[in-house]
Amino acid sequence: MMDHAPSRTPARVKDRPTWLISRTFARSSGLLAAGFESYGRGLRSYHYRLLAALEEWGPASQADLGRGTGIDRSDVTAALSELESRRLVERSVDPEHKRRNIVTITPAGVAQLLELDDVIDAVQEQVLEPLTNAQRRQFITLMAKLLAPEHNPSTE
Repeated sequence: MMDHAPSRTPARVKDRPTWLISRTFARSSGLLAAGFESYGRGLRSYHYRLLAALEEWGPASQADLGRGTGIDRSDVTAALSELESRRLVERSVDPEHKRRNIVTITPAGVAQLLELDDVIDAVQEQVLEPLTNAQRRQFITLMAKLLAPEHNPSTE
């Protein structure tokens, strides 16, 4: 019978970029979830993305927020309802398209976003802790290059 130690990875797998990326994703996702669980006041990373988008881009439709943040349309609606119940965003009917809502971040939403920036910053520090500053910059540059549209035709 084979011993299945959880820290063991088959040699032919352990150095493959896809394996390393998926393990890094799992680690960073776990740290992000734990950070929001401990310090996010019940909010999650998708709430942060929505608040960040509204703060940066200004008022937007729910559909545009979903497309811009990569959050499913039905999840955007639920997340915005939660943010609205906390008075972090306001929704109003678009005067040009009566069936569309326009979402705006409130001053309380901006303040909450700034608090969540601290949570995100702490998680980034944990994720990148083993790297020097130069390695961090290089890692981020390389990851961005892997995600660039010219190298990922499925996003075009």
